[in-house]
Amino acid sequence: MPQPTMADVAKAAGVSKNTVSLALRGSPRVAPPTLQRVAEVAHALGYRLNPTVAQLMAQLRQTRAPGYQATLAMVNAHHTRDAFTHHPTIPAYVEGCRRRARQLGYQLDEFWLHEPALPLARWLSILRARNIRGIVIVGLMQDNRLPAHLAELWEAFPAVVTGVRTREPALSFACSDHHALALGAFEQALGMGYRRPALVLDRVIDELTEGRFTAGFLTGQSRLLPVKQRTRPFFEVAAARQDRAVFAKWLAHNTPDVIFTLYHEVKRWLLDLGWCVPQDIGLIQYEWRADHGQWAGMDQCNDLVGEAALDMLISMVHRNESGVPDRPRATMIGSRWIHGGTVLGEGLNAGRC
Repeated sequence: MPQPTMADVAKAAGVSKNTVSLALRGSPRVAPPTLQRVAEVAHALGYRLNPTVAQLMAQLRQTRAPGYQATLAMVNAHHTRDAFTHHPTIPAYVEGCRRRARQLGYQLDEFWLHEPALPLARWLSILRARNIRGIVIVGLMQDNRLPAHLAELWEAFPAVVTGVRTREPALSFACSDHHALALGAFEQALGMGYRRPALVLDRVIDELTEGRFTAGFLTGQSRLLPVKQRTRPFFEVAAARQDRAVFAKWLAHNTPDVIFTLYHEVKRWLLDLGWCVPQDIGLIQYEWRADHGQWAGMDQCNDLVGEAALDMLISMVHRNESGVPDRPRATMIGSRWIHGGTVLGEGLNAGRC
């Protein structure tokens, strides 16, 4: 019995061959009822895409500029309206989202989650009027809970979060692998000869990342250092900003030779207390950025996190998924070590301050 062709599927479904091709690739250009009908007919007829032809067509599509596919919403979840351009780290996520959208032919319409003039009904009206197919949430920095009054929004549209895992509601997300990053930084420090690493991290960030930075640091301590060389993490960053003595007391008690942190200001704290960097104490950034000058640290590659979030969202759109998932999916992006002037070289050869 001859194998059914795409033309057979098109005839049985009452659509064109081009529609069948788009539908079997999950294209958002095909209405959901038509996509479902084509899928059911193809299954009933036993039609299967030729994998070699499918691969060839995918390669051909990659060599030409993509046409418009659909519109997605990119929602700024930060408490400041201009975080997409003025926040220290959020623009990297945004650039990754925009880059992947351009590559795949998607348009991104931008919104602010905390816009006071947008109650739930208005959100739904605008997104549907613009034929938005999905939502990527960027910039959640203070809390991992989304506004309760917008709960219906996450049921109506597929949504993916960048940077952190949300708890209420629990959505699929893409983020840096914070645990592996912290452990990797710890191993780098020991490889350079440091023997008393310490962690300076705001408790709010520790909770937002579900303790993964701290877990990576503590894993490094327990695996790689004897008890007498272990230090206690410093979480009172907010208090130290108001009273440097809080930090000074911890520093004197723990006597670290290198500090892991997210905060550029820790270098100023050390200098104000009379310590030299890196001659007395080294500094390693958990969130290295090019504008940090000569700092050493781990590049979280947040632009790649943005790309991954778009890939996840587009995949959900293709599968016609919506609603808060029973089992949220996660994509974690690895980081890379960047050597810099806030640590000493091999052998810890200290010069003058």
